[in-house]
Amino acid sequence: MAPIKLKQSPNSAANSVASSTEARILVRETLRISANLASAPPADSVSPTFSLAESQARKLGIVENQFIDSSLRLICCEEIDGRRWNYVADNEPSGRSKNGSIRAVCLQTPQAPFEEMMSFIRSYVVPEGFPDSVTPSYVPYMTWRALKHFFGGAMGVFTTQTLLSSVGVARNKATPGAIAINWILKDGAGRVGKMLFARQGKKFDYDLKQLRFAGDLLMELGAGVELATAAAPHLFLPLACAANVAKNVGAVTSTSTRTPIYKAFAKGENIGDVTAKGECVGNIADLLGTGLSIMISKRNPSLVATFGLLSCGYVFSSYQEVRSVVLHTLNRARFNVAVESFLKTGRVPSLQKGNLNERILSFPWLKESPVVLGPRFKDAFQDAGSYLAIEPLFDREKYIVTYNHTKGKVYALLKDQAKSDDILKAAFHAHVLLHFIRSSSGGKNSSRKQGDAFSNSVPTTTNLEAPIAASCKMVSASYEIFKSQASEQGWVMAESLLNPGRARLCHR
Repeated sequence: MAPIKLKQSPNSAANSVASSTEARILVRETLRISANLASAPPADSVSPTFSLAESQARKLGIVENQFIDSSLRLICCEEIDGRRWNYVADNEPSGRSKNGSIRAVCLQTPQAPFEEMMSFIRSYVVPEGFPDSVTPSYVPYMTWRALKHFFGGAMGVFTTQTLLSSVGVARNKATPGAIAINWILKDGAGRVGKMLFARQGKKFDYDLKQLRFAGDLLMELGAGVELATAAAPHLFLPLACAANVAKNVGAVTSTSTRTPIYKAFAKGENIGDVTAKGECVGNIADLLGTGLSIMISKRNPSLVATFGLLSCGYVFSSYQEVRSVVLHTLNRARFNVAVESFLKTGRVPSLQKGNLNERILSFPWLKESPVVLGPRFKDAFQDAGSYLAIEPLFDREKYIVTYNHTKGKVYALLKDQAKSDDILKAAFHAHVLLHFIRSSSGGKNSSRKQGDAFSNSVPTTTNLEAPIAASCKMVSASYEIFKSQASEQGWVMAESLLNPGRARLCHR
């Protein structure tokens, strides 16, 4: 009788193919492992060697996404903060992965507790991707910022203690209602001062570093006035209100200049992350300073000596904090550094050098600059003849530059068509003219205080046209070179923060 031929179903054929494929893979991997064991150095026993090879194979995986254990299959790999993970799944006999069988296998050994703690701390105090996500000036800035907040938190304990003692809390010299009213009036005066000073908002962009440091000095002044309430408790309300006004004005400068500073540190669209981590560092340092100050206050130290020491540390840290910021835009202080370096050496300083040489103690409200940008016509010219003599030299320009020998200053008047580049060129021309005048006067300072001492050696109304004409030729030849070099050094030339006056010359 002829044998009966059974017809295989498609599923049976697929299972046969899968089984044969799995068998070939298993045989190949068995041969590979055997070859590795044969080439491995001899060991005391076979079992440890096999376990080591098996462990290594399980850790690294095998070609074609198959582990030694045929029931495990490598799905994919991923990396999180430098740590690599393998995702594996259990296989069914048919070769398919079981549902819900994916497991994660870490390829690195667990971190030590200290490293885990440091990773946790870094996640709070530094931006993601640090140090590649921020500029190099971020670290020194945050270091000095932390020190400043440390001293500030320490001083806060003594000032608060003094205020409470002066208002009568410590010695029960005032009723709770009077204490509350005095405290509310003190805080209200501070808020009024904050609102009044906030109208100076645009100046926080023009002179960021100068106003930031001035705000910190006001914070120190306010803290000193608060301590003065201990010597005159009967003047608590006026002293506390004055101190709170000063401290709130300082707080306005801090919050208003915070975003531009953090923006200078961010390399990408991570300013929110940089801001959050920077504020976290400040709060941590503030808490540490507060805790240390509480322990010191229990020993009743000298109030004046302690405040003086903490105040010196605060002011010094604040100065170094502001000085370490590297900004890319040109305000008046950084523009003066850049132009003076260009006129003396023929080179524009780098971002780091230009910011480092910027004057921080030159407060914006003190008009000591020998160059006035955008002044009134009556301040620049004393007679019509001097204006009519130099006006033709600036027919093609959107500005007019002149020198007033009685005031010892160079004035750059702006025409109503002047744009951002015209304002920058006018400021550059004014510095060139000032350089000519100082060179002709033997390098002496041309400030108003010393103007009378060498008034005979500087240009007057009658001979002003010659140096201005020479400065025009120099500006025509060197201004584009100055702009090109500044751009190569990283300075932003598309816009400037020179803060010119609002006066403009109009067509007749």
